[in-house]
Formats: sequence, structure tokens, C-alpha cells
Amino acid sequence: MTSNQATVLVVDDEPQIRKFLRISLAAQGYKVLEAGTGAEGLAQVALAKPDLLVLDLGLPDMDGQQVLRELRDWSQIPVLVLSVRAAEGEKVKALDNGANDYVTKPFGIQEFLARVRALLRQTGSGDNQQAALSLGPLTVDFAYRRVLLEGREIALTRKEYAVLAQLARHVGRVVTQQQLLKDIWGPSHGEDSHYLRVVVGHLRQKLGDEPARPRFIVTEAGVGYRLRDGA
Repeated sequence: MTSNQATVLVVDDEPQIRKFLRISLAAQGYKVLEAGTGAEGLAQVALAKPDLLVLDLGLPDMDGQQVLRELRDWSQIPVLVLSVRAAEGEKVKALDNGANDYVTKPFGIQEFLARVRALLRQTGSGDNQQAALSLGPLTVDFAYRRVLLEGREIALTRKEYAVLAQLARHVGRVVTQQQLLKDIWGPSHGEDSHYLRVVVGHLRQKLGDEPARPRFIVTEAGVGYRLRDGA
């Protein structure tokens, strides 16, 4: 991807930093979008579909680590963290939460631009982003973490949403019990299938889904679960 084809979203609550990055990136041919809060940044990713996100961690409405976690529920846009937090643990946490690279403030603009170019080369344009998935009467809105059934929002717990979102990201394909447990409950819970059965049971009740004749969630016996394509 050449620079004049790429859009970079800068999420930082400091106007002077945003201005500096806007001027520097625009001089290299990038289109630049800006946001001053985490919520605004997430909305911009969903609506404008930029090619790269530059993310500060110290945002006024939510921590940047939370932005990363929520973003990775529905988007694989490359993320370059730009933060004053220099501790190794903070960097590791950001990378574990889905960041692709990490630059500490204060920073050299030439190194920053080189990292932007490298990320865009590595990850492409981000065409695999999807802000929402609609399957007949069921809509999973990844950007706003909402689930709609026949146009009405369904109240789900955090775990219920996480399971449904994971199945929706792999719609039509089987997701194993072990993978769901490790991704949602953590690596030490790969064999705790009873947790998953309970959550899937509650999900089915809220979606009005009958296990014997499922519209949405299909059980693949002994393997895992699949969200039907074209429910």
C-alpha cells in the first residue's frame, strides 16, 4: 500500500499531539482522521474504516488497554500504541491485548513514520474488518457490543456476548469447545466445558433457540459449536 492510499486514525486526547501527527502524516501523503476519546475512536474505526490506528493509552473516557480489548472483538486493524507509559509490563499488556507495535513518548518522528510504513506493509488495508454481522433476524454489532433480534436489543452478560461474538466471527464454521474456553475464560480453563454449556444454554434461551431445531447455534457433538450462516 502506498501512503497516499492509506488512512490513519489518531486517537489522542492532546490536541497538540494530534496536530503534530496530522501535519507529519499528511506530509507523507496519508489521509488523517482524529479522535479525542476511546469511544469516538472505536466509532471512527467502525464507520470510516481507516487502515491504521495510532492509539494513546491515557484517554479521558476509558483506558487505551480497554479500547484495544473491545476493538479486537470485531476488527483486525493494525494498531500502533503511542504512549508515555514506558514500563515493560504496560508494553507487554498492550501487545497481548492486540497492539501491533508500541512507541514511547517522547518519540522521533522519523522512527514513528517508519513504524507506520512497516505496519501498513505487513498488514495491508484492513479489508477484513467487519463492524456488524446480520444473519436473518439476528444482528451482532461488534463495534457497539450489541445483539439485536428482530430489531430489538437482547441483554446479554459479558460471557454470553463473548461466546456469541466468537461464533459470529467464524460464522458457518465450527469453533471447538477448547478454543472458546481458552479465548474467553483463559488458558487454564480449556477443559471446563460445563462453563460453556451453561452460557450456551442461557444464550439459546434469550435467542429463543431450540437445541433440537436450532435457528442460530448448532451443537457439533463432542467438538464444539457453530453459528448457522443464513439463519
